[in-house]
Amino acid sequence: MRWISKSGLFILAGLSTPALADDAGEVIVTALRQPQAIEQVASSVTVLDKAAIDAAQALTVSDLLIRTPGISFTRNGGYGTSTSIRIRGAEGDQTVLVVDGVKLADPSSTGGGYNFATLMTGDIARIEILRGPQSILWGSQAIGGVVNVVTARAQRPIEGSFDIEAGSRDTVSARAGLGGRQGAIDWQLAGSRFATEGISAISPRYGGKEKDGYTNSTLNGRLGVALAPGVSVDVRGYYAKGRTDIDSAGNIPDSPEYSQVEEWIGYAGLNADLFGGALHNRLSFSRSETLRDNINPARKLRPLSFAAKGETNRYEYQGMLTVAQGWTATFGAEREEQRMRTASPSDSLAAYATTYGSADIDSLYAQLNVEPFFGLTLNGGVRYDHHSTFGGNTVFGAGAAWALAKDSTILRASYGEGFKAPTLYQLYSDYGNMALVPEKSHGWDAGIEQHLFDHGLILSATWFDRSTDNLITYNGCPTTNRPALCYAPGTTMPRFGYYANVQRSKAHGLELAGVAHVGRLTIDGNYSWVSAEDRSPGLNHGNQLARRPRHAANGTARYDWAFGLSTAVAVRWSGNTLDTARTSATVAPFVNAAYTLVDLRAEMPVLGKLTLFGRVENLFDEYYETARRYGQLGRSIHAGLRARF
Repeated sequence: MRWISKSGLFILAGLSTPALADDAGEVIVTALRQPQAIEQVASSVTVLDKAAIDAAQALTVSDLLIRTPGISFTRNGGYGTSTSIRIRGAEGDQTVLVVDGVKLADPSSTGGGYNFATLMTGDIARIEILRGPQSILWGSQAIGGVVNVVTARAQRPIEGSFDIEAGSRDTVSARAGLGGRQGAIDWQLAGSRFATEGISAISPRYGGKEKDGYTNSTLNGRLGVALAPGVSVDVRGYYAKGRTDIDSAGNIPDSPEYSQVEEWIGYAGLNADLFGGALHNRLSFSRSETLRDNINPARKLRPLSFAAKGETNRYEYQGMLTVAQGWTATFGAEREEQRMRTASPSDSLAAYATTYGSADIDSLYAQLNVEPFFGLTLNGGVRYDHHSTFGGNTVFGAGAAWALAKDSTILRASYGEGFKAPTLYQLYSDYGNMALVPEKSHGWDAGIEQHLFDHGLILSATWFDRSTDNLITYNGCPTTNRPALCYAPGTTMPRFGYYANVQRSKAHGLELAGVAHVGRLTIDGNYSWVSAEDRSPGLNHGNQLARRPRHAANGTARYDWAFGLSTAVAVRWSGNTLDTARTSATVAPFVNAAYTLVDLRAEMPVLGKLTLFGRVENLFDEYYETARRYGQLGRSIHAGLRARF
């Protein structure tokens, strides 16, 4: 119980989270592909607005997400290293990231998901976290949930913002944005730059000594033009480039090798309202590309040690029809084209092999929202996907949200089915298996949100349950008595391992959250109990899945002083995790120990709209690992300026 002696503030973690709606006004959720008041949303949802993002002072989106209920993460070192977000114990690649309506993924990565390492808070105005299977509207991969990111959009003729800060380990972060809305045109342009000397990715306790730095540059913009009443075009673009120094997994971890990642996103959409606005139509095209290269200057003949490119084209039509008062139908058709290539060149001038893969998914979906009487919202939907390799798949979903009394009690319940097709890497790489079948899941949740004392106290509790079959895992090959899958398909050439559908999992748990306002003091926090277990027959049955804490909690106490200063203390606690869910008859899995992190934050308006802010992260310099051998940031001090004008 060492963490208690460090801070009695852990008791705050049983309280609330800023995710809940409060007296700031009506909260609208857009992750459901149509604007919907938060009290009408059947799924468990967290909304972080710009004020909450600024108050947290987080540099990366992952650092914001892990302070919300039901979410855990793994980061293999400091900033820029591989980062996985897990919602309710689901796999990291079973979470969908959406940025300004564009679904992001990297088809060339192992799990086909998004690496949150490069996603900085930058010009983000809003983050919505939708928990539970969301495949009706977002298709393959949305088994754990959806993270919906909305960047800033100007509301006045001219407006802008900037942030600049510096801190420990020669860390510097700067961003600026400018936009405007005048007549038929609105536009926004923003850019950022982040650089840090970093820490050794492999912990010094395992031999890592050199610091592994990270740099990140981003640029994003959007342009909207109203062509006529009810008709508009919307064009958006996003670019990010990061460079991360990486360590070797061998006995001598320090290496001059580094990884470069470039991400491109483009979107163009036409919006048209018909029948007096009763039918809203959107026709769009989007393209995303991710390029990843590993470069080792120590190699004599060919520094390039790994290269990959993943690209996705999406063609979409979406309609939203108001059938009658309180009756709304959302429907659409999509085509997604995935392409990837990967290569691992040797340190020689010899030609090397490049692996290619492709898949197309054609989809139809429809969801009906009904408000039979004031306060009760029902929804139901169906989605059909046809995968070019695996054929057709149909999923269903339904939910209800019932506001029993105005601004008082809200009940929520939802059921959803999900699926995730094998990735191109799992099918076509050197470890691929063309006999794989899609992962499938079904789950439900039910919860209550209670507002008391004129929103002075808001409490919520949610229970969830999810089963997943045909999980795809990597299996290493023995050196003797090798099974058939331990040879490259169609050859007698041995390989190190292969992917197979061998695992079944079961997840259930409880999420508690709330927020309390007492004069100038605001206390918020959350607690999550997530039982995510391997249910495959055999030795591993009942093991908690790897790197998912069964218990986790967050708490923040913030005081707004009369003269303008705001101060806050934040606590994050994570329980023990198994580093791997796989065991053998003689070797027990390695345990990543529980840890407690305490942060201090302060901000003070100066010179009108200019704000001075600062924070101390990991105040007690706690050592912890989210993955074995990989270190995490120790005590860090940052200070900066922010302006919104």
